[in-house]
Amino acid sequence: MTETIDGAALLDEVEAFHRRFNVFPHEAAYVAVALWDAHAHLLDCFDSTPRLAFLSPEPGSGKSRALEVVETLVPAPMTAVNASAAALFRSVSNPNGRPTILFDEIDTIFGPKAGDNEELRGFLNAGHRRTGVTYRCIGDGGNQTVQAFPSYCAVAVAGLGNLPDTIMTRSVIIRMRRRARNERVEAFRARLHEAEGHALRDRLTQWAEHARGFIMGAWPEMPDGVSDRPADVWEPLLAIADAIGGTWPERARAACVALVTASKANDKGSLGVRLLADLRDHVMVGIDRLPTVAILDRLNALDDAPWADLHGKPLDNRRLSKMLAEYMTADNEPIASRNIKTAGSVLKGYAATDLHDAWQRYCPPPPESPLPPLPGTENAA
Repeated sequence: MTETIDGAALLDEVEAFHRRFNVFPHEAAYVAVALWDAHAHLLDCFDSTPRLAFLSPEPGSGKSRALEVVETLVPAPMTAVNASAAALFRSVSNPNGRPTILFDEIDTIFGPKAGDNEELRGFLNAGHRRTGVTYRCIGDGGNQTVQAFPSYCAVAVAGLGNLPDTIMTRSVIIRMRRRARNERVEAFRARLHEAEGHALRDRLTQWAEHARGFIMGAWPEMPDGVSDRPADVWEPLLAIADAIGGTWPERARAACVALVTASKANDKGSLGVRLLADLRDHVMVGIDRLPTVAILDRLNALDDAPWADLHGKPLDNRRLSKMLAEYMTADNEPIASRNIKTAGSVLKGYAATDLHDAWQRYCPPPPESPLPPLPGTENAA
């Protein structure tokens, strides 16, 4: 008789394994990563698979180590540094088994000096959904035929900076940072610790076979405020948590809210959304209207903002007008400057009432306080 595995206790062990070697920035990250490890064993139960992204602004933040630990816990890991899109979609289409792709140094693929990688970006985007395929021409000359290669697979990446927006929105983002002097982890030794990870992986595989029937038809309840793409990202992880039981359903939803909120706060989106957010959060705070010249002065004076150097030139009134005209007022008219009376004269400027609808539709929530603790961790050291 096959041993019945306590899923909650097993995932507790997976989380503890990560804690031995990784210092994540928040308790929510440990919950999300452990659930992601488990979901990789049950991909065919879901309509989509979230990408797991360990990102940091500087080297030496533990990203590669986190990916190494994940590698020991997921089925058929495939390290894909410098792999071409063609190699990846052929590997995923392999009838002998679909790999879990682990992409370290992803910034070398999508960084500012990497050049055009639309083919790889397309593969990663398509593989987010179970129906995703990559089309390629097969054959020579006039004998070519179009063939669809399945692209659906679990992908975890690590790198500096950020990823293309189309991948970021399909990902659980773990913002890594360098360890503080008082933060200690156990040194990861592949010859010693891979076997421990593989033992956990094998038990996850065994548990997954028993849980498959329950998870296949599950529609987990989403926390308030989590919808659209974030809901697609978290649905598989919450389904895993519900199947496992114990404290995991509550912890998973708290982690979902915490990480989705953090991603929205960090997400400036496109340059246009960044402009709208900076106008709301820095330039027109408490002001109902402001002349264009004053808006430009304030934007170009913002630290850590792109406005003072857009392709070698500061933002001017022509570029400002063109960017804002892409967005609409509540009356469904393009945002445009209007006459503003100031100190006895009339100047062109912008009114907050014209911007308000775009702020609500496109801007992430205003920056808030640090992430709240997860249930049961309030008194943790």
